[in-house]
Amino acid sequence: MEYKRQLSDLRVAIVHDWLTGVGGAERVVESMLKLFPQAELYTSAYDSAKLTIFKGRKVHTTFLQSWPLAKRKHQLFASIRPLAFESLDLSSYDLVISSSSAESKGVITSTETLHISYIHTPVRYYWSGYQGYLAHPGFGVLNPLVRLLMPSMVRKLRIWDFAAAQRPDFLIANSNLVAGRIKKYYGRESEVINPPVNIKRFDYRHAKVGDYYLVVSRLVPYKRVDLAILACNELGRKLIVAGRGPELKNLQKIAGDTIEFIVSPRDEKVDSLYLASKALIFSGLEDFGITPLEAMSAGKPVICFSKGGAIETVVDGQTGIYHSQQSVASLVEAIQKFEKTSFDKEIIVKGAKMFSEDRFLSELGGYVIGKINQKR
Repeated sequence: MEYKRQLSDLRVAIVHDWLTGVGGAERVVESMLKLFPQAELYTSAYDSAKLTIFKGRKVHTTFLQSWPLAKRKHQLFASIRPLAFESLDLSSYDLVISSSSAESKGVITSTETLHISYIHTPVRYYWSGYQGYLAHPGFGVLNPLVRLLMPSMVRKLRIWDFAAAQRPDFLIANSNLVAGRIKKYYGRESEVINPPVNIKRFDYRHAKVGDYYLVVSRLVPYKRVDLAILACNELGRKLIVAGRGPELKNLQKIAGDTIEFIVSPRDEKVDSLYLASKALIFSGLEDFGITPLEAMSAGKPVICFSKGGAIETVVDGQTGIYHSQQSVASLVEAIQKFEKTSFDKEIIVKGAKMFSEDRFLSELGGYVIGKINQKR
């Protein structure tokens, strides 16, 4: 591909907030490294045991790497990571790409270096999700203390975050929703390049419809996995929840007999769960959302909340069903509507193919080349 040949001679650094678990943002970095195989990878803290996708690759970390809990509870270090990223020496690179939903966009680069930041979202707990995090900080018995300290801490960090967002030469948003947040909170324009999904990983043609609904998610409050559990409790439908996170115990407490949890499943297990499911339930307000596209790649419809990034990928009545409120009643109604609706597997998969990795690499590669020529 021509864009790859033009980019192969660049000295490239890819900087990610933290590498302590595999999620959609880490999959984006994995794809970026296919476009820039020569790139060196930087992050605040790296857990190689949980991120085998970067096995064999040199990963540069900050001073936080040796700190207790930095690889297990990154939320504790929000006020320190700005200093950690500012301490990185990236002066030897032609191109720096920061993959950011937190502080990595704040790295300091020379005037000769092109810095492009791929924004997954402006920091949720400073901006769009502040009230939700204040209500549910996710620190267990420490929540009252966190609620007390959070307002003053966030006020200071918002100032740094806004300044950090002015440092990159150019910003890329992962969705139209995020582009709007970038404009609102950072006062900057951005180009939208949607994240990639591996549409080749599923042999969907021979998949059979199972007897369960599926949630694949990190178990944190804003993902609203509770809605799927409570709706399936009410309807007596079988639900499998695949994932891990601080909300696990709370979710297990509200789960009825038809709910099953699979904690930290391997990729192969997740693939088989997608292929044998009725549909994916996706009720959070997401910046974009990779899991709906993974489900669609497996030929499965998605029952999703009708706001956020999911409506940029899921078509109501064709590749899934929307629910209009983040409430149990609204989700119950959507599930009942889903069960009366027929879906064409080929149309669903075709919808996912619009977000392929090849498309992502082509768009990102072309964008970078254009900005390199613009900077010269």
